[in-house]
Amino acid sequence: MNKHFFSDMGVMVGRSMRHISRSMDTIITVTITPIALLLLFVYVFGGAIQTGTDHYVNYLMPGILLIAVASGISYTAYRLFLDKSKGIFERFHSMPIARSTVLWGHVLTSLVSNALSVIIIIFVALIMGFRSSAGVLSWLAVAGIIALFTLALTWMAAIAGLSAKSVDGVSAFSYPLIFLPFISSAFVPTESMPWAVRAFAENQPVTSIVESIRALLSNQPVGNEIWIALAWCVGIMIVAYFFAMRVYKARR
Repeated sequence: MNKHFFSDMGVMVGRSMRHISRSMDTIITVTITPIALLLLFVYVFGGAIQTGTDHYVNYLMPGILLIAVASGISYTAYRLFLDKSKGIFERFHSMPIARSTVLWGHVLTSLVSNALSVIIIIFVALIMGFRSSAGVLSWLAVAGIIALFTLALTWMAAIAGLSAKSVDGVSAFSYPLIFLPFISSAFVPTESMPWAVRAFAENQPVTSIVESIRALLSNQPVGNEIWIALAWCVGIMIVAYFFAMRVYKARR
């Protein structure tokens, strides 16, 4: 590892964060869709959906947070695509810096910007009546799961951003990820679904992640779901990191 790896990475993160700070509308835009869904499902559909809870907003929150992350990582893919298209990578590679830090700068910026989006959404949810009986450790566990989920999707976004041939290709990348929570237990219990849909919903990563976060926020036992959720997040992250680095190194 380059002895200046961390200092170089700090510079790259600072560069990406300056882009975010100069375009705060990115974070605002990312939060609009999840907040709109939160308002729609709580105030329009909430009364007709039976989840076994008195406060539907509490049931809904984990899925909304995951949708926010899935929306946010699309901008990471877009920014990577722009850097690739404009030859920014080649300019940095001609400098005496650790080359992987260019990519890590985007990844860590994604982690920070998505964290800001999640905080904004939680604040709005609190105004709408969201309440949690979770303690500090449970909230830290929730933050850890969301961070792992963000990193897993961000490395997937890196593959898309580095491989895409057009802006349209980059933009389309996040659509399936945003749609995935709808076929899970994020909005309704899986028991209400047809058997084929239920089988898929109960065996895809979002359901275990949602159930783990929901149990932690309601201060309920998480059981084995949290280990399944962590396995999904870590597994996806490792595989996506491997392929993202291969694509990135192939550009040298």
